[in-house]
Amino acid sequence: MRIVKNAEERKNEILDVAERLFCTKGFDNTSTSDILNEIGIARGTLYYHFKSKEDILDSMIERLTNQMVAKAAVIALDDSIPVLERLTRTMLSLSADSELGDMIMEQVHRPQNALLHQKLENRLLGRVNKLITKIAEDGIKQGIMQTDYPAEAVEMIMTYSYIAFDSMNEYSEEEELRKIMGFVYHAERVLGMEKDALLDAMRPIFNKSYKK
Repeated sequence: MRIVKNAEERKNEILDVAERLFCTKGFDNTSTSDILNEIGIARGTLYYHFKSKEDILDSMIERLTNQMVAKAAVIALDDSIPVLERLTRTMLSLSADSELGDMIMEQVHRPQNALLHQKLENRLLGRVNKLITKIAEDGIKQGIMQTDYPAEAVEMIMTYSYIAFDSMNEYSEEEELRKIMGFVYHAERVLGMEKDALLDAMRPIFNKSYKK
């Protein structure tokens, strides 16, 4: 008996199968035929939901981004968590540290996928900035931070972080540590914080041994 699924259910099924195949076989080695054969659907059904394999990857990124932001929002909006701990946990929750995340990051960092990379950053930045701004506003209320422009301060810091740390593997260990320390130093000043006030919050995020 033929099973009829609604559009959203079918779309998510395609994404689930594509994710598994992309992670096991690799994006380049997976064809749309592989996806069709795995699910058992007609090519027209696939193209009803996605124009191409690249379009599937784009939707995959969108779904992963939604999941990451939703998880981060639970932490960022929890006023029972101390401000700086909330900042650390929110940022850590946004890490795509998984086989799927590694595959996606490998794809978006390819020169031919520059537009996809930019779309990923734009999707994350706009939504994450709002969450971090909420944390900054709570920090201002508690006297931890001092700025009349929390949203703009967060936008400056987050935009710089995406640019500066996007290709961290290109730096030597010494250059990397200096860049991290410089980032923390200037972030503290943009947010009107005391010197080294962000060090403990940043340590887990960068996973580095800091020297004061």
